[in-house]
Amino acid sequence: MAKAYVLGLDFGTNSARALIVDPRTGAEVATAVAAYPSGEAGIILDRKDPNVARQNPADWLTAAAKCTRAALRAAAKVKGFSPRQIIGIGIDATASTPLPVDAQGVPLAQHKKFARDLNALAWLWKDHTAFAEAQEITEAARREHPEYLAKCGGTYSSEWYWSKALHCLRVAPRVMDATANWVEQSDYIPAVLTGNPNPATWKRNVCAAGHKAMYHADWSLPAADFLAGIDPRLSELRRHKAYDHAVTSDQSAGGLCPEWADKLGLAADTPVAVGAIDAHFGAVGAGVKPGSLAKILGTSSCDMMIHPNTQPLADIPGLCGIVDGSIVPGCFGIEAGQSAVGDIFNWFVNHFDKGDKAHATLAAEAAKLKPGESGLLALDWNNGNRCLLVDPRLTGLLIGQTLHTTRAEVYRALIEGSAFGARIIMQRFEEYGVPVREIINCGGIAEKSPLVMQIYADVTGRPMKISRSAQTCALGAALFGAVVAGSAGGGYDSVQEAQARMCGLKAKVYKPNPKHREAYDRLFGLYRALHDAFGTRDHQASLHHVMKDLLAIRDAARGIGQKP
Repeated sequence: MAKAYVLGLDFGTNSARALIVDPRTGAEVATAVAAYPSGEAGIILDRKDPNVARQNPADWLTAAAKCTRAALRAAAKVKGFSPRQIIGIGIDATASTPLPVDAQGVPLAQHKKFARDLNALAWLWKDHTAFAEAQEITEAARREHPEYLAKCGGTYSSEWYWSKALHCLRVAPRVMDATANWVEQSDYIPAVLTGNPNPATWKRNVCAAGHKAMYHADWSLPAADFLAGIDPRLSELRRHKAYDHAVTSDQSAGGLCPEWADKLGLAADTPVAVGAIDAHFGAVGAGVKPGSLAKILGTSSCDMMIHPNTQPLADIPGLCGIVDGSIVPGCFGIEAGQSAVGDIFNWFVNHFDKGDKAHATLAAEAAKLKPGESGLLALDWNNGNRCLLVDPRLTGLLIGQTLHTTRAEVYRALIEGSAFGARIIMQRFEEYGVPVREIINCGGIAEKSPLVMQIYADVTGRPMKISRSAQTCALGAALFGAVVAGSAGGGYDSVQEAQARMCGLKAKVYKPNPKHREAYDRLFGLYRALHDAFGTRDHQASLHHVMKDLLAIRDAARGIGQKP
């Protein structure tokens, strides 16, 4: 059989990555990264409104060409490699990151009259300007169409498609008036690469549609009359600027067009898979299967599981959705996650302990502390709560500080807070009949921070496995490139076949330390008390005991008051 390779293009929050993989062995022969040049690390902010987070869609295309060309140059060192051996391309992107485009699929941000308009840019997933609109949509659906919410955790988020569309309609009507289609990043990029100038014919991925836009095979997108009850203009968007059908990513979006074949340095007509959300492809690249919890740990976290669609599955409140085929065709994809993880650690370092080695120094000092020794407890809501509370207006909290509190103690408490948030999500999966038999971690934090992995193991009481690939999202994208190529083209006919050959785990496993269990169980109980008190409307229990209990846990960890 002739040698073949596949290409995964991963469009993250700050950069794009190209990964070239041998589909027969899973060997990653080359990778390259290109940062987005606009804004701060690719994110365009507004000093007047901390909820704003936008992106320049031109950055995605510039970065795609740059990182693909660089990866091809690196792959050229492999004996006999040729770009023409690439048999398929897969694409993932952040979500919900919608953008307004004209009738030819050109982003409005590229029009001269909108060049300085923030609202004509792509609305990045972490943009929370639509928090009020999300509440409106949630309340309307609870009254009229609770089934719309049942598949997305019971609450609609400000991070998602319709909330952002409604907010754009209200704050920038001239932008939406000029918009022919309001499209997801993960649909826009495959359409550009395949040279399709008509947004009305673009294949929309069920991953973003189901998890972010309330799409379901039983009703398509929410009904126009329902949206009209919220705002008539939203109904018009539904009728004329949206879509009716979405598909799984094992389908082809088309062949690579000549223009982009030239820009990327690849062969024209190379099949391009329908896109999907980055974390969902990350789960595929991690080798997710029923019973596996794939944790993609980066700036935020996504906790992904699958469940066979031939078996019953209850609606799970507080999650980001249950969507048939959104991760692996033939299975329900279940998404949860935390709005900030690495972002919290970086926030602390950037503001309080700057330096190239700040993370390493703080981690080394924090690793010397025993669970509970600091007397601190943190809520991990610095960017709101994605699950289970689904509330962008929640904020971070650090409790238990004294005049003796150190930076390393705060750093460890922030890590522990994120681990407690992860434990709550894991428990919700199992509470609703989705057993967690293994946890596979991937992303930069899993690769680079033994301290985080050990704390997560100790807090959850579960071993923490690590994906073999350091680029699981890009690997998942490449894997779908192999699937759309098909076995006749040198790829595979199913995701499961491709996973068996392309995915794996590292030998290193972080096992829970039983000596830490009691302290972390006590701290988790206090975390839960704070979680419910600040995060739920009707909580009435007193928090009087929390500070005292933290001191008691601290004293026990330090051996204070114990007999010699």
